[in-house]
Amino acid sequence: MMIRNLIMTSLLVLGTTPALAQDRDAAIEAMNDYMMFSGYEDGIILPEQIDREVFENVLFVDTRDPAQFARETIPGAVNIEWREVLDRIDEIPETQKTILFCNTGTLSSMATFALRTAGRKNVVVLQTGIDGWRDWAAYKPE
Repeated sequence: MMIRNLIMTSLLVLGTTPALAQDRDAAIEAMNDYMMFSGYEDGIILPEQIDREVFENVLFVDTRDPAQFARETIPGAVNIEWREVLDRIDEIPETQKTILFCNTGTLSSMATFALRTAGRKNVVVLQTGIDGWRDWAAYKPE
């Protein structure tokens, strides 16, 4: 029985390892392609660049948890927690400029990287997050 379990486990591992390795290699290749061909300013926006025209023509995605979103967010923002962006990619437009933010930009930058690697070049991270938007945004609706 022990040998049978060992054989079954080995077959299972051997059967799935190549597929997992192939998926991993494809993911690494996609990330490498993105990083090699991106400029230093690609994928970010500064709060000072958010004037009225930008504000009215973008989708803001708050990547913080629902409790933080409920306490405060940028007006009109939708809440998609940073870990869920790939699972909910269909909720993120393919062409409309989309600005992801969190408190400081750390978690939303990971979400932005994942989305840009997945092909969403219209997605940027708000450098300094909602904290920076609160202090430095060129336009804030009343």
